[in-house]
Amino acid sequence: MVVECEAYAAVGDPACHTLTRPSAREFVRRHRAGTAYVYLNYGMHWMLNVLTKGEVEGFVLIRAIEPLRGLPAMQRRRGGKSGRTLTGGPGRLTEALGVTGRHHGADFCLSARRCFLAGAAADVVADGRIGISRARELPWRFTLRHNLHVSVPVKKESRRR
Repeated sequence: MVVECEAYAAVGDPACHTLTRPSAREFVRRHRAGTAYVYLNYGMHWMLNVLTKGEVEGFVLIRAIEPLRGLPAMQRRRGGKSGRTLTGGPGRLTEALGVTGRHHGADFCLSARRCFLAGAAADVVADGRIGISRARELPWRFTLRHNLHVSVPVKKESRRR
């Protein structure tokens, strides 16, 4: 279950890859919503984003999940870690899930195995983005209120969605 994510707008967002990477702009143009945009961050950690389209085009970075199944495999990939240290953070969750560059371009809308399903109404908190140097003040980091699997606890509960 996704418990933390961050939004990045393809146009006008100084923290989005589309600002400086022509390949990211081309990716947005060529792919449909729900497509995985995976890249290697600082040569160390894979980052899993999902392309959005419609009123706002851009990416949603999956920052943390709460494992609901497949826990033994995730723990094996992460050396026995649990809780926040297992999947709390974009690099940790991709390692736990086995996500690499081979998943770049995968369509999350094509199969039930790789899709996002709407859950019950959730208590979501909007907060400033983290782990970036530009446009941190935008309240585009969304976490499930009081969830123990988020990467960093919310600084202030600025908005509810």
